[in-house]
Amino acid sequence: MAVENIFEYATRHKVRFPFKGNLSVEDLWDLRVEDLDQIFKTLHTKQKQSQEESLLNTKNKEEELIDIQIAIIKYIVVVKLAEKEAQKKAAENKAKKQKIMAIMAARDEKALENSSDEELRRMLEELGES
Repeated sequence: MAVENIFEYATRHKVRFPFKGNLSVEDLWDLRVEDLDQIFKTLHTKQKQSQEESLLNTKNKEEELIDIQIAIIKYIVVVKLAEKEAQKKAAENKAKKQKIMAIMAARDEKALENSSDEELRRMLEELGES
């Protein structure tokens, strides 16, 4: 089932997830990845228990529901992990950018200190003495 379809199915059928009571799909987004993993483990255990050997390979409604619940949990975990990685990367980039800017400012200051008095006077004149 496509991602859009599993969320549509979950909202139309008011699918609930076992975790400290029953949670809706919307509530899952507020949980930590570790909590989602715990829900996944519970659902995976249920899935194993409900599967019977059969030559017909037909699924009952409970098995379909568990499959959808597992797919939703997996999707949310993947999204949350990607967001966490993106935040980490953004923080690293921000720190690197600040370091580069500090180095550039230090170099600019050093270049200014190494300027001759004549060059400094010219710079002052260009800025307009006040």
